[in-house]
Amino acid sequence: MINRRKPVRIGDAVFNTFNFVFMVLLMIVTLYPFLNTLAISFNNGVDTLRGGIYLWPREFSFQNYKAIFIGGNVFHAFLVSVERTVISTVLNLFLTTMLSFTLSRKEYVFRKPITIVFVLTMYFNAGIIPNYFLIKNLHLLNSFWVYVLPSLIAAFNMIVIRTFIIGIPESFVESARIDGAGDFRIFIQIIFPLCKPVLATIALFVAVGAWNTWFDTFLYCSSKQNLSTLQYELMKLLSSTQNFNANPALAAGVGANSQTADTMVTSLSIRAAITIVAAVPIIIVYPFLQRYFVVGLNVGGVKE
Repeated sequence: MINRRKPVRIGDAVFNTFNFVFMVLLMIVTLYPFLNTLAISFNNGVDTLRGGIYLWPREFSFQNYKAIFIGGNVFHAFLVSVERTVISTVLNLFLTTMLSFTLSRKEYVFRKPITIVFVLTMYFNAGIIPNYFLIKNLHLLNSFWVYVLPSLIAAFNMIVIRTFIIGIPESFVESARIDGAGDFRIFIQIIFPLCKPVLATIALFVAVGAWNTWFDTFLYCSSKQNLSTLQYELMKLLSSTQNFNANPALAAGVGANSQTADTMVTSLSIRAAITIVAAVPIIIVYPFLQRYFVVGLNVGGVKE
């Protein structure tokens, strides 16, 4: 038998070549800022001011990370941020999915008015001052639950999950009802497990938001040091280094070596180290959710 290869058309070859070159350039453009920030974070702070650092540190140093982690409240703030992120993500997923299931049922007569009310919250906000007084009247000031309760339900997440649930075959629910299952049992044993792809997507959204925010700590818990989050501590550290713009180096060491160039950090080098410290936990988590991310967002984003 003669094996005849299908001739490659010039148009296909040009497209494949262009697509390959474009993707390589896109990968370089995407990775370079992170690798450059990583190199600066491991470079000597004073030497960083000279510029010319690209993908590798010129004078390798851990001093930027020592300035972050030695002393202060960073480690405890890290634990608070982890606790906040985990609790917020778990409760947000469970309660938002429960609400989405309720609003996806055609037999629920109030599903459209309630959906409209939630959608309106995406476009209208009372502002910082009314929100502050609301939190104060709810006695949530200087409380850990101020990190969790205000963000339990998000309208955008509800819409995405509800759209995904609508796409689940109704026969699953009908079969469960014939077997005598109630709404809560149907939700726990059928709907919630089937929502795994979209839940992984929403979990990433919620976790990144809870991990990165610091403004609520500044507004509601700034007087409670034991409730300070990692992002708030890093923000304070960055602000303290930027106050030295007139004298760009800040001593981070102690004792006899505190005035030497090897123990100095600058606002540029400490900013790079803070960026890496804040990003690494999310980077570690993302590969475990990535395979669900695209599927969940595409399926959950299809219009009803």
